[in-house]
Amino acid sequence: MTTLKDPPRNILVPIDFSEPSEKAAIAACALAAKTGATVHLLHAYVIPVESVGLALTVSQQYVEQFVKESKTQLQELAAKLCPGASLGPLLVESGDPREVITEEAKKLHAELIVMGTHGRRGITRALIGSVAESVVRTAHCSVLVVR
Repeated sequence: MTTLKDPPRNILVPIDFSEPSEKAAIAACALAAKTGATVHLLHAYVIPVESVGLALTVSQQYVEQFVKESKTQLQELAAKLCPGASLGPLLVESGDPREVITEEAKKLHAELIVMGTHGRRGITRALIGSVAESVVRTAHCSVLVVR
């Protein structure tokens, strides 16, 4: 695990289009605007392929349309929340968000991941799990969690 001795040059911000992830983007972009870092917005998604024992067929056309719409949403979000920050390519990747976030951070040589948390507790957290908690435990770099 690395520590922040110098300002980060690459900041990864996972976006699930929720209010907590927007707050994380605002924080990351404010930091980037002050330090000259590049912000990389990432939307990780999972398309279910099996539900209640029935195989679902997901067409390639559907996936391509979903990715296109997600990139459009990321562009709109970046324009709204990150006007003063340098942005890297907008990333839309398929897979378990816990794994996608940590892998993309490695690929980008990110020194910092800034992410939101929903603040779930109790049985909801036990059933759903916490992406933020998993990323904090497994990331190669520092993680700033914004509530």
